[in-house]
Amino acid sequence: MKYTEKQVNFLKAAIAKHGEGSTLTKSDLAEVAEDIGVKFPFWMTDARRSGSFTKVGKDMYRLPAINGGEGASVADIVVDEVSEVVIESKNKESETFDMSTYFNPAELIPAKDPLFVAHGHFSDLIKVLNSGKFYPVFETGESGTGKTYMTEQACAKLRREFIRVNITIETDEDDLLGHYALIDGNTVWQDGPVIIAMERGAVLLLDEIDLASNKVMCLQPILEGKGVYLKKINKMVKPAAGFTVVATANTKGKGSEDGRFVFTNILNEAFLERFPITMEVNYPSAVTEKKIVNKVLDSLGVSDSDFAEKLVNWANTIRKTFFDGGIDEVIATRRLVHISNAFAIFGDRMKAIEMCVNRFDEDTKTSFLDLYSKIDAEAVIPSDENESNENESEETVSEDSGYASENDVNNPF
Repeated sequence: MKYTEKQVNFLKAAIAKHGEGSTLTKSDLAEVAEDIGVKFPFWMTDARRSGSFTKVGKDMYRLPAINGGEGASVADIVVDEVSEVVIESKNKESETFDMSTYFNPAELIPAKDPLFVAHGHFSDLIKVLNSGKFYPVFETGESGTGKTYMTEQACAKLRREFIRVNITIETDEDDLLGHYALIDGNTVWQDGPVIIAMERGAVLLLDEIDLASNKVMCLQPILEGKGVYLKKINKMVKPAAGFTVVATANTKGKGSEDGRFVFTNILNEAFLERFPITMEVNYPSAVTEKKIVNKVLDSLGVSDSDFAEKLVNWANTIRKTFFDGGIDEVIATRRLVHISNAFAIFGDRMKAIEMCVNRFDEDTKTSFLDLYSKIDAEAVIPSDENESNENESEETVSEDSGYASENDVNNPF
């Protein structure tokens, strides 16, 4: 067959590394692509493309014997001037696919985060994903407990392909299963993330599933581990081995009675019954949370174990009061990470906390700051008076230096 110039360059690199006629895995192909700085060669693995290579096993592909001859040199490959692959569509019109728009499978495997600290149901999730079985999991818990992060890092540890779909009230069948799109004047079918995950045997994360409408009921057969019929293209898609679904939510699909998680919906009972198990993801223990905060502070070059301990004690006191019904807001683990980052920027404990609790109403913010000042005797709550003193100092410096500040010039008052 004929190859484009880019394809020739890839084949040269692959043959130079592995030898002509060698059998390669998708990982091998991804390594070659990374070595020469190009996208993954889907033109070698996609059976829908003309010129697909011999598949000799699951995700195993044999490099060609060039021009059918033993020992033929790479230079004998015929180069086609066409730089794009053209296939025939249902209506017999040509559809053009730009290969540069396709993702590299290696990019679907999340990177391990050195700051991640396992807690809660992480080991259970590992067991489910490592089993290779189709076994949907529903994760529920307060915001900022690490539901999504935990699932991503479980896939990173297991080297599993991971596809995340953020659900909203607008998410519908087209967003999930696929749709027709107009590309270069041609109507082209594009698989949705659910179909891609099914065909690749990946882990599909339905993030914030309780924000969904009844339009996600199109996932019913998929949540049963069965195939799904794509009526728009008259095609049956069955899940590959390893495919499974994880859904995250702040509620259990029954809506939010206290209004804290506004826009969450009551999910169909039949839909919820498709999830065999529910993992309740709570905040980490104090010991684990200190490890998390210390890791973040260390990574930012502002190690401070005393601050980490005081932050965690402060957060746990607030949570206890919250769960006892004494207050309406809570400090999540995620917010402790935000405070750690603010501390690295501003270099002041109390200012970092204040900046990160300003999102709450004035009474809640004040009570949170007061509580921390009782835990950390050295912390000083920022005040307008302190800010005024800082401004006066800056003005004095400007006057002494003989230069007017930019504010003096632009603001006559």
